[in-house]
Amino acid sequence: MGRYTGPKNKLSRREGVDLFGNGGESLQRRLDQPPGMHGRYWRRRRQSAYEQQLREKQKVKRMYGMREKQFRRFFRMAESAEGLTGEALLKLIERRLDNVVYRLGWARTRPQARQFVTHGHIKVDGQRVNIPSYIVDPEEVISLKNKIMKSPDVQELLDSGRPVPAWLQADGGVGRILREPDREEIDAIIDEQMIVEFYSR
Repeated sequence: MGRYTGPKNKLSRREGVDLFGNGGESLQRRLDQPPGMHGRYWRRRRQSAYEQQLREKQKVKRMYGMREKQFRRFFRMAESAEGLTGEALLKLIERRLDNVVYRLGWARTRPQARQFVTHGHIKVDGQRVNIPSYIVDPEEVISLKNKIMKSPDVQELLDSGRPVPAWLQADGGVGRILREPDREEIDAIIDEQMIVEFYSR
């Protein structure tokens, strides 16, 4: 199944959270109202454990713009890593190149960051990398190509001084991963244990 290309607010309302960070106040008012013609009259029913686990997995997968096959591959990698599988999964996903570009403050949303990567605007250690799922290692240097840096939208973001997580370092259009992120530096709205339970069924 390909990547979902429909209305993003519809997905956010399905999961009850602003998945893409650009829904604004209009979406915030409707997050408790599921999509569809009967949404406003529908109350969220009590979900089974399986449904809760599935929704959490879908929520995280959609937040980071990943397909099921890719998400499952990351989960298998996390199972082989040290420590808790759920935390290892989130740390791996956070180190995806498109997410790092977003966390460095170079893009307004993860979808925009993914677009920058696929269009060849991002370099890692001086080499162009156009694979959004590329996992950036500590001490690797990420940089914006000169062409995209001249974009008014990117210039506005660079000048905004948006805070960068402590596990990253940014200086204009050049960034670096200093270390793996700690769990508390990753979105608190994620319940990674539910994802582990989903794939352990």
